[in-house]
Formats: sequence, structure tokens, C-alpha cells
Amino acid sequence: ADMFANEEGGPEPDWVRTEREQFADFRDLNKDGKMDKEEIQHWILPQDYDHALAEARHLVYESDVDKDQKLTKEEVLDNWNMFVGSQATNYGEDLTRNHDEL
Repeated sequence: ADMFANEEGGPEPDWVRTEREQFADFRDLNKDGKMDKEEIQHWILPQDYDHALAEARHLVYESDVDKDQKLTKEEVLDNWNMFVGSQATNYGEDLTRNHDEL
């Protein structure tokens, strides 16, 4: 209700419909209308999802201007705010260390 107050006869926003579909199709695995402990665990920590790989791919995709699948020092510096805010770089701490690959 904090994000969407359903008014009688009012249209439901697209994002609410999408969330309902996501819940029904992917979150409520046993189709009981609610999420139990195992379903929440699967949602938060899916077994088939590599968070580090996904974050690394995201950083390269967003920063690799010439799309050569390699990051130059300039590409990293031009997007420093993305790297500093990333868990993959330990929120910027790892960028202060010497790296041969840069």
C-alpha cells in the first residue's frame, strides 16, 4: 500500500501487473499464494546465478565504450563512479591497489 494504493475502479499500473506476474511465475514456486522460507531463499540467493560474474559483465558493458571487451584505464576513469559504487571492486577499495591489467 505504500507504493500503490489500489483505488476501486482505478487502473492498475503496468509495474504492479508485472510484479504480480513475476510472483506467480517465478517466486511462488509451490503456487500457494505466499512465499515460504525456501522460496525467499531461492529469490534472494538463487543457486544458478553468479552475482560476481553478473556485476563484472555489467561493469564491462557499461564502461567499454569501443566494445572490444577490454577496459582501458581511460574507460575505467571515465566511469569511476560506477566502479566505486560496485561491490565487485569492494566499493572502490580495490581500485587503489596496483593492477597490471590496467
